[in-house]
Amino acid sequence: MKAAEFKPEKTVIRNIRDQTRDSRTLTLSFADGGKQRQYSFIPGQFNMLSVFGFGESAISISGDPKIKDTIDHTVRKVGSVTEAIFRLKKGDAIGLRGPFGNSWPVDEAKGKNVLIVSGGIGLAPLRPVIMHIANNRADYGNFEILYGARNPGELLFTDEFDQWRKIKNANLLLTVDAVPPGEKWNHTVGVVTVLFDKMQSRPKDTIVMTCGPEIMMHFGVQGLTKKGFSEDQIYVSLERRMKCGMAQCGACQMGPNYVCKDGPVFKSPIVKALYA
Repeated sequence: MKAAEFKPEKTVIRNIRDQTRDSRTLTLSFADGGKQRQYSFIPGQFNMLSVFGFGESAISISGDPKIKDTIDHTVRKVGSVTEAIFRLKKGDAIGLRGPFGNSWPVDEAKGKNVLIVSGGIGLAPLRPVIMHIANNRADYGNFEILYGARNPGELLFTDEFDQWRKIKNANLLLTVDAVPPGEKWNHTVGVVTVLFDKMQSRPKDTIVMTCGPEIMMHFGVQGLTKKGFSEDQIYVSLERRMKCGMAQCGACQMGPNYVCKDGPVFKSPIVKALYA
């Protein structure tokens, strides 16, 4: 274990893009250009972001893996650290350690169809997968994204939806739990699992990647297995309070696994066993 892995590096906020009332995307780069050139990540990994005097929080990387001069994180305001992050402005400094964790199965999925099922802020750690597939389109088969949120105002990355629809052999289906009175909505209403009856994806030669509230993933896996998918085809990303990122503190331990090191991405049967 290197001491440097415990030490946050200084990064600078280059841009802030509001997503919803309580989430925004920060674009960061290392103050040290040499460290920025050395940095790389794979879709599904996370960094520990820190604000002096408030602590650290594990935040998924939500940017394009091929972009090397900046790093995107989509942050939801849910606690003291993220509230402190929300008070920062463009040009302010923020600490970063990482990347940590494993990745979505982008290599295992080569030559196969890919289905993404996501809810709310859970789309953020899957955005790098979407970008990776778009950048390497010939490596994958059909591509489908099912995305839901509580209402239209809770959807992330809405300005990118048209780009995603233009990805070759791709399909994007949207749903919300409810539509506020007077608001226009031309898509499905209901939880994300209602989209299973409208999706084009079929079990054969398909890898499923899902992230969102745990209750959504639970019923999502159930619904997919009823459609003929095997749980071995389904990968989920878990969120737990991760304090160190290196399986040293035990805060994120689940049975024999540490979410920060063995995850956050797991095959569905592994997660099912942890809850058994």
